[in-house]
This record gives sequence, C-alpha cells and structure tokens, in this order.
Amino acid sequence: MKTWKQLLIRHGWMLSEEERNIFDCKNETELNLQFLWECLEKAHIPFTIKGDKLILLEDIDREESWIEALQFPSRGRGEGLWFRPGQDAPKVRELDLYISGIVRQLNRLGFYTMGSCDGHGRRTAHVMFTKDCDIETLQELLLAFGMKRVHIIERRKHYQFQLRCSEHELLDLAEKWSQVEESWLGEGVEYIKEHLFYRQLEQLLMIPGVSGNEGRVREYVIDRLSPYMDHLTVDNNGNVLAEKSYRNGHGPTILLNAHMDTVYELEEGRKIIKNGTVWSSSKGILGADDRAGVAVVLHLVEHLYHSSFSGKVKVIFTVEEECGLVGASRVDDYFLWGTDGAIVVDRRGNGDIVTSCGSFLPFCHKDFGTFFEKVADEEGLSGWAATMGGSSDTRIWAGHGIQSVNVSAGYWNEHTNEETLDVAACYQTAKLLKGILKRGNELKCIIRKINRQQPAVRNRRKAQ
Repeated sequence: MKTWKQLLIRHGWMLSEEERNIFDCKNETELNLQFLWECLEKAHIPFTIKGDKLILLEDIDREESWIEALQFPSRGRGEGLWFRPGQDAPKVRELDLYISGIVRQLNRLGFYTMGSCDGHGRRTAHVMFTKDCDIETLQELLLAFGMKRVHIIERRKHYQFQLRCSEHELLDLAEKWSQVEESWLGEGVEYIKEHLFYRQLEQLLMIPGVSGNEGRVREYVIDRLSPYMDHLTVDNNGNVLAEKSYRNGHGPTILLNAHMDTVYELEEGRKIIKNGTVWSSSKGILGADDRAGVAVVLHLVEHLYHSSFSGKVKVIFTVEEECGLVGASRVDDYFLWGTDGAIVVDRRGNGDIVTSCGSFLPFCHKDFGTFFEKVADEEGLSGWAATMGGSSDTRIWAGHGIQSVNVSAGYWNEHTNEETLDVAACYQTAKLLKGILKRGNELKCIIRKINRQQPAVRNRRKAQ
C-alpha cells in the first residue's frame, strides 16, 4: 500500500507533506488542485482544506483504486498544446496517466518538456524536450539511476527521450526523481547516486521498529525491494525473503542480509542532527544499527538490477536480531540451499570485515575474507581488513556451511544515546560490495577452491 505522499508524487502533483497526510498546496496551480479535488471525490476519499493545507482523512487501500479515479476516456489527448515550457506548469489532467509524474519532475528540475506519451500499454513511452535542454546533464541523471534502456533522439526542433519501461516502472521513476535536488545537477553521476543513498538512509532512520514490532520498516522494505526481485515473501516469523537470478545465472549465489529491528524504540519527536557526514539523534538512539545495513542492501539490489552481474542474489531482512538472532535462526533451511556466500551489513565502525565470532567460531575460510581485502584495495577503498567480531546473523548463515562475513556499516556507540553514523563511511561500504559483486566469477572460483579444501562443509551442502 502506497502512502498519499507517494501517490501524489507518482501521479504528478507537487505538494509538500508537513505531517503524515497533511500537505502544503501553495506551490501547486489552481487547475491541478481542482483536478485533485475531483479525483479524491471520485475515489470517495474524505478530505478537508484549511487555507493552503490539504488534510486527507483516510488512506487508500491500493494504488489501482487511485488509478481508477484518475483515469477518464479522453485523458492525455492534445497534451503538450496547453502550457509554455519553462513558464507554465503542465496540467496533470492533460498528461497521460502513467507519465504525468515524470513530466512534472523533469520540469521541476529544469528539463522543460514539449509533449509526452505513456505508450498506452502498446508502444514505447516518450517525452519530448525543448531544444535548449541541457542534454548532457540529463544523461548524467539517467546514468545515476542506472537507466540503460533509455534512448535520447535529436530531432530538428526537439529532443525525444524514449523509455522502455512498464507502466508501473514509469510511476516508480517519478517517485525516484522526486528525491533529486536541482542543486545536484552537474555534480556528476557518483554525486547524485551518493546523495540519493543518503535520502533513503534518512527515511529508514525515521521509521520506528523495535524488536517484535518491525511492521512499518517491513512495509518500506517490501515496497522498495519488490520491483527488483523475481520472488518475494514474508515468512511466518516476519522475515522478508527475496531472490533474483541475473543474466545467465551461472555466477555465484550470494546472500545479502541486514536486520530490520532496533534494540530500543525511536523517541517520539526526535530529530536527526547532521554535523557534516556524521549524523546523530536529538534524543534516544539513532537506529543506525541496523537501518544503515538495510539501506546498503536496498542500494545494492537496485544497483544489481542495472549491472552486468551474473548469478543469483538472495536477500533476507530479519526480525528480532537484537534479542538473540531470533529471525535468522528461524529461516527455513530450504531458502538457504545452494547459497555460496553471505554478506551481512551489521558491524560498527568502518573498514571491518568480520570473519569470526571472537577467536573461537569462524564465519568463513581466511581466503574469503582476504578476497574482500583485495577488492577494497583494487577499488581504492582504504582501511578495510579482516578481523574478529561479535555475534550477529552472520553466525546463523555460517552455521549452515555458508562462507560468511559481516562488514562495517559506519555506525558507532550503538544501543546508546550517543549513537552516531558516518554516512560517507556507510556509502563506502556500498561501494565495496558493488566491487565484490562486480567480480562474481572470481568470487565463485574462490568459494569452489575453499569447498574442495573443506570436505565437511562440502558434504553438508551436498546433503542439503
């Protein structure tokens, strides 16, 4: 179920949410607001208007119900004729249903449009831009989102931007672009990717979810994860399990894992204090243990969707890690069958590749940890080294005979009011793991070599 903030962005309205379901309307046009009131009435959604504020009194059960309220037989016909690019705001009523959000976001960022079509489920969707469009900056933005299935064609009087996306992918794209600030443009692809990561990280840090009460963060995770996976389910314990095969699937099968719960609940009304790249909480815990890990895994899943990785990725977001690895210990064995290696993102500090619990319980062969060190060096990431650590979900995956590590997520002083998160260090973790997955075939060879050297592990995996 989408929130109203998501639905309004995805379908072309420019309202800012002040509190949940309370929106400031002063930056939207009267024509677009009038269309919104009509659609809310058609969908039987009760609402009130107080000055410039829209207050929505009920959520909607599913996006399809909202789409039904937005559609009418002649919608989109003649679009492009009724506003002056760069001067007037496009009229949502006149835009095709599935591309209205993209058009509004492009115009907000200064990429002025002359026309558009969502393809009506039969053709390739496209947007036309004025000839003075900064096409190089637009291409940077597309690359930052990993959009390789986009073609920009230069016409005599305009540029045409073709999107080979499904209707719901168009809506997802509008929501993503709403996170981009105009000041980011021209700073380069990596800058945009990094700041989009920080936006998602901040959203996760604001969602409550103490052990045993992870429902809201689970909803967020499912919403962000589902467009990129082949299969996704929630098991009887509340863990989110998902998997996807990439390319020919001949590479390694890698498990990515973080836990959804926090050790204490977030304090009501708390704010995130940002001191450069170091974030903290105005009161109570920050919750970076392990929302930082969740953010890294979600970022990797989106990256893999557009990458050249070949193999399979399994994703597990666990519940109740903080009270004894409860969720991980109850994951059905069958989901772990065939897994070559596991990467957990749930370690304090920066630069740690945890390969054992203390000195007595190894998580992996030393060559597995050494591979992570080598990749960090090759990617120009300093300070990464294999080390001993404490207990985490990594212990459970290693117990299944899976080569496993737990990597730093950038937080310090977890479980206390002094908890901090170095968001730049957290993003470096994401870069390291992209480098690991980029070398998937090399990783698989190392795991095969390890398994030949460890017959007990090999026999356990064969039995599975």
